[in-house]
Amino acid sequence: MPYLIQILLPRPVREDGAADAGFAQTRAELVERYDGVTAYLRSPAQGAWIAPDGRVERDEVVMVEVVTETFDRAWWRAYAQQLANRFRQEAIHIRALSAEMP
Repeated sequence: MPYLIQILLPRPVREDGAADAGFAQTRAELVERYDGVTAYLRSPAQGAWIAPDGRVERDEVVMVEVVTETFDRAWWRAYAQQLANRFRQEAIHIRALSAEMP
């Protein structure tokens, strides 16, 4: 059964409008491994959470998706940690959904 893998990443645009190098690297890695990637860049989602000091933190995130025939949980767990380090995040949210392909 195919899987749709969705990754939430920090918004990949610098102040000068150029694509962030970390995002470009991630996109290249996913294209190489999964033969394609879709990134929803035009309307970033807005995230909010309570920081340890009690303040509400906000950021903008984009959704990146790949489709694969198998879900290697160990690989994705390690890749999520690699992405967290790359994007200087505490964690990166990744979800795997069963997908039906026509």
